[in-house]
Amino acid sequence: MNLVSKIFHSNKEYKIGISLSGGGVRGFAHLGILKALNEKGIYPDVISGTSAGALAGIFYADGYSPQESYDIFYQNSIFKFTEVGIPKKGFLSIEKVSKILKKHIKAKTFEELEKPLYVAASNLNDGKVEYFSTGSIIDKVVASASIPVLFKPQTINNKTFVDGGVFDNLPIEPIKDKCDKLIGSHVNPVGQQDKLESILQIAERTFHLTVGSSLSEKAKLCDLFIEPEELRNYGILSLSKGQEIFDIGYKTTRKLLEDNNPF
Repeated sequence: MNLVSKIFHSNKEYKIGISLSGGGVRGFAHLGILKALNEKGIYPDVISGTSAGALAGIFYADGYSPQESYDIFYQNSIFKFTEVGIPKKGFLSIEKVSKILKKHIKAKTFEELEKPLYVAASNLNDGKVEYFSTGSIIDKVVASASIPVLFKPQTINNKTFVDGGVFDNLPIEPIKDKCDKLIGSHVNPVGQQDKLESILQIAERTFHLTVGSSLSEKAKLCDLFIEPEELRNYGILSLSKGQEIFDIGYKTTRKLLEDNNPF
């Protein structure tokens, strides 16, 4: 029997939803996690994502397999932001991401995606998170992935937006009441970190501790919560470690499903 068929029938819109956290290069783990889920017959029907999770989510929602998505990410070095911007609003340019999405994503709007997608972005003007699910799509995903200070904020409807993780790094809110089963894919394990040797490490650690303050309560709402502990050894800009990170997500999920499969 297909694992999905075991889920109790209800009046909710979707059987399975998955929320994908932010995490920079650690976002490769989302694709490994999705691959492992698919191999076990678990196919999310609705997706929400922040930052790197929004990038992984748009490819999956557009009909790409996790492996195909990884190949595109890796071949195009989607996380390799080498274009330096004028450090007035951000040190690096995220325009490369926009170009890659425009080249590979078939859908121009959320409505054209094969699966529904919710993208979290932080509205700096109003001081709140917004979950986008209609209209043009690439501009919202780019806004969601615009890590503060590193990347220039994005303007949407005359409002200034940055990385969705500032307010919600695991966006379960827009889908938690829409699906029978909820999967949380979190690629920013905090835990103990003994060495903080650079400004970037300190900034990254501070960001993760801040945005992770509400994580435990969100994890409790997930039927399956995936957080590969090994990822704490990789920075959000560990550009050469994509395959390792993908494999960690894949192996962690395979083992987790063997030990505890809620489906």
